[in-house]
Amino acid sequence: MKLKFTKMHGAGNDFVVIDAINQQISFSPEQWRLIADRRFGIGADQILVVERASQAGVDFRYRIYNADGGEVEQCGNGARAFVRFVTDKHLTDKQAIRVETLAGVIEPRLEADGNITVNMGAPILEPERVPFDAAGLQPATEGSDLLWPLQVGDKTVPVSVVSMGNPHAVQVVPEADSAPVAADGPLIEHHPRFPKRVNAGFMQVLDPHAIRLRVFERGAGETLACGTGACAAVVAGIRRGLLQSPVRVETRGGILSIAWDGGASPVMMTGPAVSVFEGEIDIGQADQVG
Repeated sequence: MKLKFTKMHGAGNDFVVIDAINQQISFSPEQWRLIADRRFGIGADQILVVERASQAGVDFRYRIYNADGGEVEQCGNGARAFVRFVTDKHLTDKQAIRVETLAGVIEPRLEADGNITVNMGAPILEPERVPFDAAGLQPATEGSDLLWPLQVGDKTVPVSVVSMGNPHAVQVVPEADSAPVAADGPLIEHHPRFPKRVNAGFMQVLDPHAIRLRVFERGAGETLACGTGACAAVVAGIRRGLLQSPVRVETRGGILSIAWDGGASPVMMTGPAVSVFEGEIDIGQADQVG
């Protein structure tokens, strides 16, 4: 099967974006992995699928597949790429759209300077809704946040547990560049207290309005940027009293701006989205990729 696609990125978090409005697709997890494979396929952290809305009052449906072939609820950098894609492809002439995801409806808008702002909704902080199994744990309190003691290998790591439509475990580190992302990221991602796995965030606070951040994403490994991870880190930092909105988030792939007024107010994420190239691939050889 020949598949037309667009390769995009948001602050280095890279995507294959597929128009499923004007072409028919039905792929297996093995085929999604082939598309994401950086040697046998196109290469991507996530694959984004643009579909017609399935409910009234929204413009599109947005589906996300990680590099491991699994479908996930949310991708913040991907939401910005989604807006750039539907605008560039003339699938909409609106500056602001409503998009349905597995995590609910998001509201991204194209700004006059070319950046894209996404209303990511209010953060979810109740452990059972993240979901996080807190049974038997006694959290420490810092500001208005709860720091949960998570056993990671031979050490205990205090983490903030936040969902931005997908689960995150955020820890503060002295220096992001030297943080044990490669060693601890997989252990946190697959920790038994996170029944749906989790994105592991490593946050260095530079000042009340700036952080450096690295994220080990479930199903993708460390990415150059993670939009929902940036949102979760800023929420955790504000609740801990370490940060004040808005916050400049420095990732290895670029800069994001995150604003949150606390409580049930939505988290607003602003950043770039870039189209890299367009192409066509024959995905009939999925059995070549394990």
